[in-house]
Amino acid sequence: MNRAQSKAGSYLMAALMACSIPAVWAEEQAHFDPQYHERTQQLVDELVAEGLPEAWLTDTFLQATYSQGVLDAMEGAAERRLQWHEYRNIFMTEQRIEEGAAFIHEHADTLARAEEVYGVPREVITAIIGVETYYGRHKGRHRVLDSLATLAFHHPVRGNFFRGELAAFLKIAHEQGVEPTDLYGSYAGAMGYPQFIPTSYQAYAVDFDGDGIRDLWENPVDAIGSVANYFAEHGWQRDGSIYHEASGPDTVPESITFNQTRPPVVTVADVIDAGIMPEQPLEPTLPVVPLMLELSDESISYRLGEYNFYVITRYNHSHLYAMAVAELSEAIEQQVEDQG
Repeated sequence: MNRAQSKAGSYLMAALMACSIPAVWAEEQAHFDPQYHERTQQLVDELVAEGLPEAWLTDTFLQATYSQGVLDAMEGAAERRLQWHEYRNIFMTEQRIEEGAAFIHEHADTLARAEEVYGVPREVITAIIGVETYYGRHKGRHRVLDSLATLAFHHPVRGNFFRGELAAFLKIAHEQGVEPTDLYGSYAGAMGYPQFIPTSYQAYAVDFDGDGIRDLWENPVDAIGSVANYFAEHGWQRDGSIYHEASGPDTVPESITFNQTRPPVVTVADVIDAGIMPEQPLEPTLPVVPLMLELSDESISYRLGEYNFYVITRYNHSHLYAMAVAELSEAIEQQVEDQG
């Protein structure tokens, strides 16, 4: 190869590299561009028919970015991979309990009003916010737009579900006049102090301070009222118990199904027949959720959830989650009482 050919080859290589970098960048940035992606355009068309501006929607999708990390996170949720004692240790810390008590003191009037209106105790509302975002400190590090777009169009099983959440999110952002790209949440698109998914935001968020805006991102008053409303709408029983301690055999009875997240149908009489004894007298006909929790020494702790336990699982469909909320709420309330 002569010098001229070598020089020409160098120019050609440089030109190809210069072209390839923008091409890769453009492909990443245009991952959800309605012009090139039929399913994105279909969603845009549906939302335009409901009154959202097409130009605003198109510009929003042009700024959405695919996230493999979101898909990976969906496969590794703690509720699916940890035993009770491991899961419990995440939330039952001295600091989270102390800060829960501080949250109750700071928002005492709002929590009292929420309990009066909706019947949900202050410590339960506080525990939900404590488990979800550490009382608003950690609201999520993923752009909600990216998470929901990725899940809506790339999740292998739940794509249709997240497509509905993406649509709801865009409606919320437009109605409230906020930039979709500025909102952050969990990898699954949950948002704000209470980590509501968008359809829950639409259905259960309330303007609890009366300023005309349902703001769960920055307003703890609205968040408190919204958590209480969520529970009330799902059938929370005012003054009802969450669970009861019980004792049972070392070998888990096969005649009872444990750790379900559906409405209780097994009765106290049924679990007694299986060898599980409540530690306090309960009506034999009381429906309960039998719970079997693994402890660090490989022994089993038995508990009996009432309907309010089931209601907590409507927030997160995991018996581990519901029990963590229940225990944290008890510890927070005890801390408040101890402080006087």
